[in-house]
Amino acid sequence: MRLSNRNRVPVYSFIYSLCGIVFILGVIAYILEINKFDIFGDKSWVLLLFPSLISVLLYLLGRPIFEYDSDGEALNFRNSHIIYIFSKKNAKDEFPKYKLLKFNIVNAVIFKKLYIYISSKKSHVLILKYDISFLSRKQIKDLKFSLNKVIKANKEIRHDDNTATD
Repeated sequence: MRLSNRNRVPVYSFIYSLCGIVFILGVIAYILEINKFDIFGDKSWVLLLFPSLISVLLYLLGRPIFEYDSDGEALNFRNSHIIYIFSKKNAKDEFPKYKLLKFNIVNAVIFKKLYIYISSKKSHVLILKYDISFLSRKQIKDLKFSLNKVIKANKEIRHDDNTATD
């Protein structure tokens, strides 16, 4: 199964650009307010509050582009950002399906995160984190279905291996 929200990149680019413009205009208005106009008086910090809150919200939402591919013998996850400054934290992971142990979706008020638990060498468990805040409900439902299907197949294989060795 393939899942991607890459087709919405223009919308996300517009939102981030608009947020940047509002932030810059807020800073310019604040500088003009404290140096020339003095309309708000001591409350001039309000001009920075709204743009700052929007910027923090977009930062908390995380990386907007999420791609998932479960076709073949491996699971592919890619989580990337459209802003070059934040692109250093892009996540791109590929691992065999049999390594998937479980997953967890944290659905907070502002953001949604996907935690993937995979087995590694030396019997350690690695936790991979992805931002899925920009996925629709249907896409999250499809992602859960696909991951549950892989986990169920892994449990059956482990069960068969255990009964064959007994």
